[in-house]
Amino acid sequence: MPTVTRDDGFSLIEVMIATTIMLVVTAATLTTFKNAMDINDTAGQLADANQNLRAGTNQLVRDLMMAGRIIADGAVPVPNGTGAIPINRPGPPGSALTFSLLADDDAVGTIAMPSLTSGFRLGPTINGSTSDIVTILTVDEFTQSMQGLAEGAAPTATAGAINKDGSQVTLLNTSVWITGDANGDVPPIGVGDLILFKNNYGMAIQTVTSTDATHIYFAQNHANDWFHFNQRGTGLAGTIFCLKSDVACSTVPVASSATADFTVGAVPTMFRLLMLTYYVDNTTTVGTPRLTRVLNHCPGSDLTPGCDLFPTFAPQALAGVVEDLDLTFDLVDSGTNSVTKQPTLPVTIGTITYTSNMIKTVNVHVGVRSEAISKPTQDYIRNHISTAVAVRSLSSVDRYDLSQ
Repeated sequence: MPTVTRDDGFSLIEVMIATTIMLVVTAATLTTFKNAMDINDTAGQLADANQNLRAGTNQLVRDLMMAGRIIADGAVPVPNGTGAIPINRPGPPGSALTFSLLADDDAVGTIAMPSLTSGFRLGPTINGSTSDIVTILTVDEFTQSMQGLAEGAAPTATAGAINKDGSQVTLLNTSVWITGDANGDVPPIGVGDLILFKNNYGMAIQTVTSTDATHIYFAQNHANDWFHFNQRGTGLAGTIFCLKSDVACSTVPVASSATADFTVGAVPTMFRLLMLTYYVDNTTTVGTPRLTRVLNHCPGSDLTPGCDLFPTFAPQALAGVVEDLDLTFDLVDSGTNSVTKQPTLPVTIGTITYTSNMIKTVNVHVGVRSEAISKPTQDYIRNHISTAVAVRSLSSVDRYDLSQ
């Protein structure tokens, strides 16, 4: 019987062709997969940058809108005159800034701090561009105000007795300023808090240097008064003593100021004052600049993580990585003359000197980049936002013609 034989399999050429096709398909698949991964990475980096941009800008915008609350369109007098120490200003780590103050229109002869202080090019330089800072004064909307009482008067739940020399306020031990309000997430008044005193004669600021069960103290020449607001020397203007009379503040401080009573019916009302400063911090985490918000100031070393002495006032990183913080101001005077996009104040244009009290709009520009380099471009993903914020408690203009 004959035997039939058969050789099964592929020839070498067929194997090579099949292998080539398989490699081409695999390469195309891997390339598509890599491109998809790169696109996903880029999208993630972009989303991260946008989230940082929104988070930081939203908080800054909100605080700018609150600038001047209760203070209104004036400025707060600060201690000044012969022998006065400059008022320290919060800023980026390692900075040693003081406030550039202005003559107060409402209290002739004294020097005052506006509700919004510009800081053109006072921040760090990043990628060749020097950033700005800004400082905002506003009364805390969540902390109950306290009516002032004469020294020796019995405090109530909503009122405290102010010593004639301005060194302390006596409160009930159940006062919300002593106990705080846990339900409202309001902390008690503590060391480093700023208190605004306001009556018909003007305003003054003092720094809380210590507290106990029934008192808030404002010691002079104390390490806890980092700002130097508690300069109550009788030779200085701009102090709490100026609230005892309607005489021009520059002539009020005399030897009897510390022992004189507040005018009947004009004992100051007290408010918790917030000083909010925004800047870019490129020191705490080198190479990762962060938009930073600091409430009042952290008296510990700026380089101490958490500012452990007074953690309540530790700088708060809002967003990163922030490469640009630029602020300009639109202003209007009492005669409705206006200028736009001024980077620093005060500024004299023609015969008009524009000050911070004339700000009607703050123009904010923030630029961020992604935390990591995008793989497709081998560079960071960058995004910018520009917005204009109407500062409601400073200058305002009636845009509506009702004459018709």
